[in-house]
Amino acid sequence: MKAIKFHKTGGPDVMQYENITLDAPGPREVRMRHTAIGLNYLDTYFRSGAYPLPLPSGLGSEGAGVIEAVGDGVTSLKEGDRVAYGAGPIGSYSQVRNMPAGRLSKLPDTISDETAAAMMLKGMTVRYLLRETYKVKAGETILWHAVAGGVGLIAVQWAKHLGVRIIGTTSSLEKAALAKSMGCDEVINYTEENVAERVRALTDGKGVPVVYDGVGQATLDASLDSLSPFGLLVSFGSASGPVKNFDTGVLAAKGSLYLTRPSLNTYVESDEALQANVADLFEVVGSGAVKIEVNQTYALEDAIKAHQDLEGRKTTGSTVLLP
Repeated sequence: MKAIKFHKTGGPDVMQYENITLDAPGPREVRMRHTAIGLNYLDTYFRSGAYPLPLPSGLGSEGAGVIEAVGDGVTSLKEGDRVAYGAGPIGSYSQVRNMPAGRLSKLPDTISDETAAAMMLKGMTVRYLLRETYKVKAGETILWHAVAGGVGLIAVQWAKHLGVRIIGTTSSLEKAALAKSMGCDEVINYTEENVAERVRALTDGKGVPVVYDGVGQATLDASLDSLSPFGLLVSFGSASGPVKNFDTGVLAAKGSLYLTRPSLNTYVESDEALQANVADLFEVVGSGAVKIEVNQTYALEDAIKAHQDLEGRKTTGSTVLLP
């Protein structure tokens, strides 16, 4: 059995494809064999040390596969069940692993393994952002940064399904076209346009009630300047680096704004909350309201190349590793 491990933090080349051994599943655990594994920008935070982990460590929080064995006390799953997950624990970059049964969700026949691996963490993230962190309403206009990424493309479709007008930001004409093909109403190329000025122009000077920002430091000012008074900046990622040395007085000066830094793990901490989130995700994907774009696949052993392409902004939509 093989898995990706890293013994020190750093660039993609710290990852190693290693032999592993696996104990029998313990109480309330199952052993699953991965058929597809999701690649997420979050993985690079753990690999680089931005989010510290005890070392050596595995990597990855999202995958799909088949149950091979069940431990004592497991009644919700059985051998042969197709399952998927998107909320850890860390270690999905592996051929086989043990998982807490309560963190797995049975896959409906309408959703393939590759689709599930590509959508679980990203889709669960979009669900809590749109339905819990800020409950978007039909007729509202929102701003979403990096709209052509895996999370962004799901968000565009889900927001449109809810009757929301969405403004997105991207770095190229190709990515803008991709976002528009998924229903994004307006796309701003941040390499050529002033984002906040364009948002104001598109909203008759009012700004938006909420900005979803997974980019971090590089987009902070544009995000704040795009908000209407009492607006909310949802800073849910830091692809460009974390926000540092933030002066909260800026929130007052720019219109009594709000800032939150949410995490999926908090929103799905209980098994019940996780399954409620996943039920909504399966519903919108199963109905066809949200389509999952798997635009790149790599062999698990080529995880280094996958990370290089992800961080080099060479990917769009979702990426899947195949064990």
